Amino acid sequence: MNRYEAFSRFYDRLTLDVEYPRRADYLLSLFERHGSRPNGLLDLACGSGSLTVELAGRGMDMIGVDASADMLTLASDKARERGLSLLLLRQDMRQLDLYGTVEGAVCVLDSLNHLLTTADIMQTFQRLRLFIQPGGLLIFDVNTPYKHKTVLGDNAFVLEEENLLCVWRNRLIRRTCEVEILLDFFIGENGHYTRFEDIVRERAYSRSTLEKLLQQAGFAVEAVYADMEILPPEEDCERWVFVARNQ
Repeated sequence: MNRYEAFSRFYDRLTLDVEYPRRADYLLSLFERHGSRPNGLLDLACGSGSLTVELAGRGMDMIGVDASADMLTLASDKARERGLSLLLLRQDMRQLDLYGTVEGAVCVLDSLNHLLTTADIMQTFQRLRLFIQPGGLLIFDVNTPYKHKTVLGDNAFVLEEENLLCVWRNRLIRRTCEVEILLDFFIGENGHYTRFEDIVRERAYSRSTLEKLLQQAGFAVEAVYADMEILPPEEDCERWVFVARNQ
C-alpha cells in the first residue's frame, strides 16, 4: 500500500463530521435561491464521491472530476452500491476538459485552497467558465484567512479511530497565508502498525482577491455566504461559500 492509497482508504473516516446529505440539500437550495434548477452538475475535486452520489441520488446527472485514481475508485464503488450512474474523470482541475458543457458546477470542502497561486486559481476559473453553460452557476467554498491564521495556525491535532491514528501538525506561513500540514498515519493491519507520512499545503485568499479573479475570468459574483447558511459571513467565519454566474 503506498502513501496515498492509505490516505484514500481512510479518507471517509477522517471526514466523518461532514454531513454530506445536508450539504447536498444546502447546495441545491442555493441553486434554487439563485434561480437555477439544473438537471446535471459537475463536482470538481470530488474526492471519494460522497457528495457526488448524494447529488446523484437527488436526481442530478453527475460528473465527478478528481486528480486521484484511488479516490475515483471509491466514488465508483459508492455509486455502484447505491445503484447510481456517474461519469468519473481523472483530471487536474487546472486542466479541466469535459466532453460538453454542464448546467452548473460545485467545488467544496476547501478544494480550491490546495491551489497555491492566483495563476492556478485563475486557470481553474477559466476552465470552469469554458464548460459551464452561459448563465450557469458555479458554487464553491474556501477556507478563510481567519481559519488559517487562527484555527489551523501552528496547531496540532490528533484523531484516533479503530486501527488508525492520525497526527496532524500545522505550520503557518503568514506572508502567504499558507498552512503546511504534516500528516502522520499509523495504520493497524493484522496486528501490526505501519506509518505513512504526507505533507499537504493549502493557501487562503482574501475575499476581494477571489472576487477579482472570478470577474476577470468572466463570472459575476452574486453572493458570498457563511458556510451552510444564507447569511453574510462574519469576521470570524471559517469558510466562505461563493455563488458566481457565468456571463
